[in-house]
Amino acid sequence: MENEMTETAKLNQPAVPNKDQVGLKLLRISGATHLFLFLPSDTISDVTKHVFDNWPEEWTEDTVEEHGVLRLIYQGRFLHGKATLGALKIPSGKTTIMHLVSRATVPEPNAQEQQEKEKGQDSGCRLCCTIL
Repeated sequence: MENEMTETAKLNQPAVPNKDQVGLKLLRISGATHLFLFLPSDTISDVTKHVFDNWPEEWTEDTVEEHGVLRLIYQGRFLHGKATLGALKIPSGKTTIMHLVSRATVPEPNAQEQQEKEKGQDSGCRLCCTIL
C-alpha cells in the first residue's frame, strides 16, 4: 500500500523540463501556481488552449469559461497569441514564471508610446526658447 501511495504521489508531482522543453510555472492572481511543459515551437495561443483544456484541480476558485480570455504576462508585457516561446527567447530546459490572468482584450504593443507621441504632436513644441 505504501508503494502505491508513493507512486501516486510521484504522478501528481510537476514534471521537470528536459533540455528540449520549456517549463512554464503559471501564477494566478490568487497566488496559485502550476507547472506546464511546452515546446519552443508552441505559440502563446497553444499555451492558453492547453492550460484551459488541462485546468489544474487546485485552481477551482479561478475557473474561466473559455480559453480566449486567458492572457500571459511575461516581464511586465502581455504576450500575443501568434508569438512562439522560442521567438520570445524563453529558455528551454528551465522553468520560467509567467502570470496567467483572465482578460477579454490585450493592449496593442506600444499603444502607450503611440498615445504619447500623438499627444506630443498635438500640443506643439515642448521645448521652446525665446531669442531676444
